[in-house]
Amino acid sequence: MAENDLAVIPRGRDFWTAFRRNKLGIAGAILLGGMILMALLAPLVAPYDPRQTVEVTLEDIYAPPSPEHLLGTDDGGKDVLSSFIYGARISMFVGFTASFIAMGIGGLAGLVAGYYGGRVSNLIMRITDILLVIPDLPLMVVLVALIPRKVTVFGARLEFPVLAIIIAVIGLLGWTSTARLVRSQVLSVKERQFVTRARAVGASNAHIIRHHIFPLVFPLMLANTVLVISTSILSESSLSFLGLGDPTAVTWGEMLHFAFSRGAMSGGFWWALIPPGIGIVIVVFGCTLLGNVLEEILNPRLKAHHLSPAYQPRKRSPATMPGEVKPAPASGGGGE
Repeated sequence: MAENDLAVIPRGRDFWTAFRRNKLGIAGAILLGGMILMALLAPLVAPYDPRQTVEVTLEDIYAPPSPEHLLGTDDGGKDVLSSFIYGARISMFVGFTASFIAMGIGGLAGLVAGYYGGRVSNLIMRITDILLVIPDLPLMVVLVALIPRKVTVFGARLEFPVLAIIIAVIGLLGWTSTARLVRSQVLSVKERQFVTRARAVGASNAHIIRHHIFPLVFPLMLANTVLVISTSILSESSLSFLGLGDPTAVTWGEMLHFAFSRGAMSGGFWWALIPPGIGIVIVVFGCTLLGNVLEEILNPRLKAHHLSPAYQPRKRSPATMPGEVKPAPASGGGGE
């Protein structure tokens, strides 16, 4: 990061002006905001409560869309539209909670590694590199399957919900990108003059990190967290689809799991498969659009990157092009 990079990070009104000009960012915010609003208003907008027990007949199982059930019914005779709306609540709760855990761990690791450097930085970055090399989903499957649901501590028997274990696993494995981003920014920020002056007047390391460095890297952490949300939701849906989720919870991943395992694919009951898949795609797509735009606005390095659409290479005069000889200036006056 150049010396003046942090000075051009948009703040306040400048940020909103830059954000409103980006149509992709607005589209991502609308998609993500619409899904969040639907999840919050689920009891008001859902025609039925999928958590209630219903009496069904054979005709009610995988019934096609009708005026009574706009998206048909599932293998249990429950309304697919209601399950889709309620499923957004748990799926997004898991995604947001896990991403905030990842942001906290990655932010702390990046701050410590970037500010202190040396062996501490090498240790943290080697752990980060190891986690980046290992495929996330297989490791999550192993951890979720092996972590015990019930443990005894000092004679007290504790039971952990499946969703809590999934949130913890996703959060503990999803912090690597945040740590690398924060570390790279801290390495540049700590060399600024105001940090040097703070050290000169006797400010402690904790004070410098908390009051001078963290406020400057937090916007970038927040932008990266939006991208981590999409990965967390996709990971939760994948684990639930593989049968490692909570079978009593209504999530998009569980909807896909039951639909595939109970004959929706072989029977051609598309209405039990497409809605949860579309929900996952919308949220992931919205988070990706919004996160990329936020990172582009808040990270000055991306504006000068050679792959950025806004990048304009500096033109070089013909006299300075490599391989060319600068022509000698014409001498004044007439010849002999």
